Amino acid sequence: MRRRILPGFRLSLGITLFYVALIVMLPLGALLAKAGGLGLEDFWRIVTSPRALASYRVTVLSAAIATAFNLVFGLALAWVLVRYTFPGKRLVDAIVDLPFALPTAVAGIALTTLFAPGGWFGAVLDPLGVQVAYTPIGIMIAMAFTSLPFVVRTVQPVLEDLDPALEEAAQSLGGSDAEIFRKVILPLLTPALLAGVSLSFARSLGEFGAIIFIAGNQPFETEITALLVFIRLEEYDYPAAAAIASVMLIAAFVMLAVTNALQARALRYTQKG
Repeated sequence: MRRRILPGFRLSLGITLFYVALIVMLPLGALLAKAGGLGLEDFWRIVTSPRALASYRVTVLSAAIATAFNLVFGLALAWVLVRYTFPGKRLVDAIVDLPFALPTAVAGIALTTLFAPGGWFGAVLDPLGVQVAYTPIGIMIAMAFTSLPFVVRTVQPVLEDLDPALEEAAQSLGGSDAEIFRKVILPLLTPALLAGVSLSFARSLGEFGAIIFIAGNQPFETEITALLVFIRLEEYDYPAAAAIASVMLIAAFVMLAVTNALQARALRYTQKG
């Protein structure tokens, strides 16, 4: 009889479902129940107020731009870490995980110090008319900083496992470097890229600590949705906070569902190929 290292299926499944119910579903259910107690008219009035709509726009647009940057830069960084050997490679590889370990408030203070008008970068950019701190650009930089590791760490293992024989075969058939990347490597990386991008975008949507220090938090201009929820909580307006938070929760679920569908489709295409 084959020895099982982990407990049996029923016990493992029971522990997993208990954890999911207690840690994940219970808080989310309480949030939705609080928002649902408002009534449809009041709920719609809160989530479509001008200030709430402005916060959605700032949050989603900033997260989309930060994620697009991470898609390009994260892929390039993962490629360099896997394909090249250079002095300080291990240090760079360790620095990638720094946003995971660094408290987000510390990251926000550091970014604000760097990009404020008197900071190292701000002192150079400000005379050129480029203001980063207390603008949407600062929000995008904070989001990109905290969510970059999700792209790098999902793409890096796939790059390491790619069979070099595929590229060698493409080269022997006369394919250029651009054609090999576009037709051979990129299709194999697509499922991992979609996973990394979705995680990066979701993290950017929910980021709070790193943003509030550099954003300036001006309503209708640099106020993110997470901050608006926090403000409603400070005002003891719990139903309004739950309503606005539920919008972001639903948006995150929809985004993850679409991404998983695209990822599954890309994986089936890769396996067929």
